[in-house]
Amino acid sequence: MEILVILVPLALMLGLAGLVAFLWSLRSGQYDDLDGAAWRAIAEDEPPEERRARPRCGLSGGCPSGLNRAS
Repeated sequence: MEILVILVPLALMLGLAGLVAFLWSLRSGQYDDLDGAAWRAIAEDEPPEERRARPRCGLSGGCPSGLNRAS
């Protein structure tokens, strides 16, 4: 039972620290744009036409002999 003297205040301090961190994140605008990051993760970086126009192998000529380079 003596351990409760340590655990109860410790739990209250951790809960208060979590509440303070949550309130800080609200005030700093962390939750202003909830959909933006999700759409950035799945958005394509470049159109497919540009991706097809690039050579398959690097410019250093490291293509295996069976692959044709796209120019």
